[in-house]
Amino acid sequence: MSIFDLFKKLDAEKKPPAGPPEWLIVGLGNPGKKYECTRHNVGWLALETLAGMHRISISQLKFSATVGQGTIANTSVLLMKPQTYMNESGRAVREAANFYHIPPERVLVMYDDVSMTPGKLRIRAKGSAGGHNGIKSIIAQLGSDVFPRIKLGVGAPPHPEYDLADWVLGTFTNAEQEILAPCIDRACASVPIILTQGCAAAANQKSGA
Repeated sequence: MSIFDLFKKLDAEKKPPAGPPEWLIVGLGNPGKKYECTRHNVGWLALETLAGMHRISISQLKFSATVGQGTIANTSVLLMKPQTYMNESGRAVREAANFYHIPPERVLVMYDDVSMTPGKLRIRAKGSAGGHNGIKSIIAQLGSDVFPRIKLGVGAPPHPEYDLADWVLGTFTNAEQEILAPCIDRACASVPIILTQGCAAAANQKSGA
């Protein structure tokens, strides 16, 4: 392949697919610079990593969110970072899902989980909110808890008296960041498997939980 052909190929990969998205992939987090590297924003970090891997630009403001359309595993997807605060994330998800007629079973959500230690990953096809306000909002807005999710462990507060809100809105330590990076990579690598083979196959290959 000539260098000219290579550039043509890369340019083609950057273009969004012609058809509407078949899947909605959501990273949960809070907008604003002060929340960028907090535990509660690990879903955003994972989504941004996924976007970079697949040359998708998350830059369009739509559905109360920042979105970007592209292709993963030959599947048209819409990547979404809700720009509402965490407890209203479901509003953006519902707007996009309704607009593109995407059923809950094809709404994939990546988010933080305090019940797992940093570096742990869990993939599920459905489930309760488990106390997570973003998931609680999505369940309420979609009217269903049957949507796939990738949970990334951020660890529990160091002692029972520690305020949970303060914990999830706190930043990762340097040691936690080192552990988290390969976990995010595994989460992103699981996405094409979920799209093509389902959550069970992805969990068998990538969970490490």
